[in-house]
Amino acid sequence: MNIGEISKRSDLPVKTVRYYADVGLVKPVGRTDAGYRTYDDKALRKLIFVRRSRAMGFSVEKCRRLLGLFEDQSRTSAEVRSIAKQHLQEIDAKLDELKKLQKELSMLVSNCHGDDRPDCPILDALERG
Repeated sequence: MNIGEISKRSDLPVKTVRYYADVGLVKPVGRTDAGYRTYDDKALRKLIFVRRSRAMGFSVEKCRRLLGLFEDQSRTSAEVRSIAKQHLQEIDAKLDELKKLQKELSMLVSNCHGDDRPDCPILDALERG
């Protein structure tokens, strides 16, 4: 299938399919006489795998590792779990940081009168760092 078709079937923009091919996550099976990349069903499955992995927040490099494990029939599920567990810990840390930011910003918004006066506790807090 051509890049336009695999783009539609994988629900990825053409530009993203090209990028994933350029970084080696998926390989075209060949090129047309005009030089356009062609892909097979195996490439489609990989693109869907990467799309779903990226949607879960995995980096391109972690997607590469997961894809390698996906293709490696001698893998252990412990290897996959380790990657996913580490990513989950990173997500938890980000959530904690976002909760702190939400609390601080909420306090600043509630302390700001939002009227015609020029003084603003939000700007003061941003200036202080």
